Amino acid sequence: MRGFEAASGLLKDRIRSAGESRGFAVTRLLTHWAEIVGEDLARATRPVKVGYSKGAFGATLTVLVRATEAPMVQMQLPMIKEKVNACYGYAAISRVMITQTAPMGFAEGQAQFTPAPKAPPKPADPAILAKAHETAEGVRDEGLRAALETLAQNILTRRNT
Repeated sequence: MRGFEAASGLLKDRIRSAGESRGFAVTRLLTHWAEIVGEDLARATRPVKVGYSKGAFGATLTVLVRATEAPMVQMQLPMIKEKVNACYGYAAISRVMITQTAPMGFAEGQAQFTPAPKAPPKPADPAILAKAHETAEGVRDEGLRAALETLAQNILTRRNT
């Protein structure tokens, strides 16, 4: 038995094989798209495929864009190419293509570009809050005390469930 493993370790091979089937040698391009191109562009775009042509240098990155935002994204293609190549560490991408879709299109076009809003957290039990505050009471540093209170709340809440 291997014991406990992080979920990312268990899914790493499946994610890599799914990414490689679409030409993504570096899965970081898929998982960290917002960090690579910026929040504004990430809300309007999604990387779909990396295509390699025979005998040519560089690959073609296909990016999914809503039809209404395509003209603005078209102007930023050189910057997208530069940032993606920085992610790869060399000039892997020689061209960026846009494919457009409607917000309610077919197949992949149905995917939402923005994540769903997070649900508000449930209010904590006052007894747990008091116990957590009591646990971290002797700490002078406010930041450390707040972190310890949060940790104590999480531990006490987990024990009660």
